[in-house]
Amino acid sequence: MENNLVSSWCKNVQPLPESYIFPPDQRPGETIVPLRGSSPIIDFSTEAGGAAILHQIIKACQDFGYFQVINHGISETLLEETVGVFKEFFNMPAEEKASYYSVDPSSKCRLYTSTYNYSNEDKHYWRDNLTHNCHPPQDYLPFWPQKPTRYREVISAYSIETKKLITKISDVISEGLGLEKGYLGGELSKVQMLSVNYYPPCPDPNLALGMHSHCDPNLFTILHQPNVYGLQIFKDGKWIGVEPLPNAFVVLIGCQLQIISNDTLKGVVHRAVTNSKEARVSVGTFVIPSSDCHIEPAADLVKKSTKFPVYKGYEYKEFLHTYASKNGDFEAVLQFYKL
Repeated sequence: MENNLVSSWCKNVQPLPESYIFPPDQRPGETIVPLRGSSPIIDFSTEAGGAAILHQIIKACQDFGYFQVINHGISETLLEETVGVFKEFFNMPAEEKASYYSVDPSSKCRLYTSTYNYSNEDKHYWRDNLTHNCHPPQDYLPFWPQKPTRYREVISAYSIETKKLITKISDVISEGLGLEKGYLGGELSKVQMLSVNYYPPCPDPNLALGMHSHCDPNLFTILHQPNVYGLQIFKDGKWIGVEPLPNAFVVLIGCQLQIISNDTLKGVVHRAVTNSKEARVSVGTFVIPSSDCHIEPAADLVKKSTKFPVYKGYEYKEFLHTYASKNGDFEAVLQFYKL
């Protein structure tokens, strides 16, 4: 199965293999690179937590379901090193990557292609993915790749720095919603998981997809997508490109934040498209509740508003089961938990 990794066989492949050509109604068609300035951008160099920033973030989460953060405190050097290490990893010879290949969700570090369900798919996505838990590094580092040689050193530093940023974002969103600082911490953001996508140059981007349309089931995701366009969000019935900003993070609101906020914030449906010229690496960090964490609309939020709770409570592991059974169909999953 490890020979299926797109990164191992895609060079100089023409035309696009049949198993990667999507039906006409699912194809991205001509992808338009987004206009500069089309993203909601939050500058963290001003005091994070100031009233203006709180308002900007909540408005972006209501209108778009995502925002981009600049001047966030993570060095440009560390971001470049991180992306460089992942590019090196995906460009290693197939036999060196083979030992990490796994479609077992309980695997501590897994490399796979398209989705976990590769062998049962009608069509495949033009991507490889590497996933592992990443914080605190000392708990998970023994399971991480040993090559490239700097992998563990660089990704440890990256994981520690992104944890600080995640805490800052969580606190700002909590305050923006009128909840106490730290409300979204603890069990609600217990797990920090790294999910790195590698999209090689594609022979025909109009016919292929890098990743299907979905809303992340977790709390939120922070994504670093350096310089190569590929992320799209679904808004007002159409797909809109998210411009790649140098050294920025895209913050994508997940299903849990929509439910906890009692529909004040919107989970964002997104997908990835490909391009024919250069490989794209996207470094996602998922902020995930513990599996036993009880989730429901925040009581303080409901109390302050005129709106009744929109959703019933549940344990996160139960939500994941529902999400899987409905194939990640965002609306169907939300409907299942509506009161």
